[in-house]
Amino acid sequence: MNTVPHSAEPAAAAPVAKAPMAKKWLIAILVLTFAFVLMPFLLWYMTTFTRPLTDADLGAYFTDTLHPRRAQHALSQIADRMMSPSPAIRESAKPWYPEVIHFSQQGSDELRVTSAWVMGQDNASPEFHAALLKMLSDPNPMVTRNAALSLVRFADPAGHDVIAAMLAPYAVPASIGGTLATRLKPGDVINPGTLVGHITAASGTTEIRSQVPGTILEWTAQDNSSVEPGKPILLIDPSPEMAWEALRALFLIGQPADLPAVNRYIRGVDAMPQQVTQQAALTAKEISARAEK
Repeated sequence: MNTVPHSAEPAAAAPVAKAPMAKKWLIAILVLTFAFVLMPFLLWYMTTFTRPLTDADLGAYFTDTLHPRRAQHALSQIADRMMSPSPAIRESAKPWYPEVIHFSQQGSDELRVTSAWVMGQDNASPEFHAALLKMLSDPNPMVTRNAALSLVRFADPAGHDVIAAMLAPYAVPASIGGTLATRLKPGDVINPGTLVGHITAASGTTEIRSQVPGTILEWTAQDNSSVEPGKPILLIDPSPEMAWEALRALFLIGQPADLPAVNRYIRGVDAMPQQVTQQAALTAKEISARAEK
């Protein structure tokens, strides 16, 4: 009897070995993974001002003319040393005082602003006191403000008028004559460096950037109108931080003539936090008490 043979079952397929990952792709993946971890750290390392610096770092940062933020970082670290509870650490800041004074006179706007603040941290230094008095005539309003506030720590009211003016709207003048083109509108919050508009003249277009923080109150010149150099074109209301610092300083050096401006903040100003209102009340009370003595 013929039988039909069973068809043979197919043999199990042998496992196919996976091709090894190309070495260059492996390296590329490792490099990419490393970059995702390393780059955020490097960005923090290069930009943060809280990272402690050694004396060698300070020397290198102060002489790095290609990266001004390094000098700013070094200045902030000098301030940290000056504010340390350790006498030894405070003393270690003093050899760097000439660098602080140097940048207060010849640095960029940002470095002069920072230097003015740093010098206020040691109110026993006659060299800092003299340098701050010179800075009251600086062309940058943020430099003069920081200098005036730092002088209060020296019990010197020389910057009183600068501080009192911090409670009022800041008038931005036209740097050149030409046709105004406004970019931002009243109510917009701005910071130093914010582009607010342009002025176009025959010689070209000039940017208008704010030098102070605050809120745009109003344009005193109309969009597309002709403006003259030196004439106010924009009013900026103080930022809460500037108003608070001014009120704190006037608590110590304020005069009766300052009370109308201070009382305005007691009644409440738009966008000002309760902290500013409370400080205004304390300042007005202290000024009045001094006047009665």
